[in-house]
Amino acid sequence: MTNNPLPYLPFGVSPGLMAVGVSAAVVVLVVTWAGLRRRREAALYNLEDLVASLHQANAELTGRVRTMGEALSARQSDLARLVTERLDSVNARMGQTLDRSAHRTGEGLARLHERLAVIDAAQARLTGLTEEVVGLKDILANKQARGAYGQGRMEAIVRDGLPADAYAFQPTLSNRTRPDCTVKLPGDRAALVIDAKFPLEAFQALKAAEQEHERAQAGARVRTDMGKHIRDIAERYLIPGETQDTALMFVPSESVFADLSEHFPDVLQKASRARVMVVSPTLLTLAIQLMRSVARDARMREQAHLIQAEVRGLTDDVRRLGERVGKLDDHFRLARKDVSDISSLADRIVTRGDRIDAVDYAVPPVPANDQRVQPPGLFDGAAE
Repeated sequence: MTNNPLPYLPFGVSPGLMAVGVSAAVVVLVVTWAGLRRRREAALYNLEDLVASLHQANAELTGRVRTMGEALSARQSDLARLVTERLDSVNARMGQTLDRSAHRTGEGLARLHERLAVIDAAQARLTGLTEEVVGLKDILANKQARGAYGQGRMEAIVRDGLPADAYAFQPTLSNRTRPDCTVKLPGDRAALVIDAKFPLEAFQALKAAEQEHERAQAGARVRTDMGKHIRDIAERYLIPGETQDTALMFVPSESVFADLSEHFPDVLQKASRARVMVVSPTLLTLAIQLMRSVARDARMREQAHLIQAEVRGLTDDVRRLGERVGKLDDHFRLARKDVSDISSLADRIVTRGDRIDAVDYAVPPVPANDQRVQPPGLFDGAAE
């Protein structure tokens, strides 16, 4: 019999010890496997709990998401409605603003058209004024036309301020001269002379002068021409007993009169010494108004007796009116007394009527055995 040799065991380990080691290893493996199984089962249980928790969390999350979705949808609807309302409001305000802007723009355009029309009218008037100024320049350049222009302005002022019987144009004086106008003053046979001619060429030369020597020459010419014209007025129109001792020289330009007053006071003093007063349109208007007031006062003095007679008649009428008012007041007083008496009589009649109405007309009953004579009844005869 052949014996099988035992396997070689290292380190001199016996087979029994080897079996014990194997058994221990098996036990360890079994214990380890059991532990692992328990851990796996615990892990599976924990995993199931985790899955359940996840499902619950998922359900809660789904509910929250649904709630949030509904809330978001509601918010979105509210936001859309709010945006729509805001847009409608903005559109309405924008429309109103545009309407107001269009209305204001229309009004502005209308006013602009009106102003343009006014500007066009003003431009047309300026054009006409320019033509008139050019015509005036032509008139002033012509001595005869200039005299007619001054005469026209002076006549317009006189006509506007005085009655027709208080002035005369181009009358002939005793010395065969013809002044432009004479004004009759009340209470005086002497008339006031007004001259409407003036030497304009010297003033035009003064305005056109640029150099100092040219202005000096033009100023000297103004003094010469004005002095000559003042002497002519004094010699021709100041006639004792026929005209006033003062005459008026009319300058139909305020600017020319201003130049005279500012730059040529010596000329005005010379005219004053010669009893010739240089007047502008404004001063002539004031003088004419003063003459009209004087004439009105003179007429009032002339008619004073008529006014006094009318006042006396008016006083008598007022006195008679007072007497008639007194008589009428007496009539009213008597009428008021009669009305008061009638009212008192009516009150007494009413009082007596009330007393009569308060009397008791009932007849007391009469006993059957009463033999006194009874008054016949009202309808006794009718009953028979």
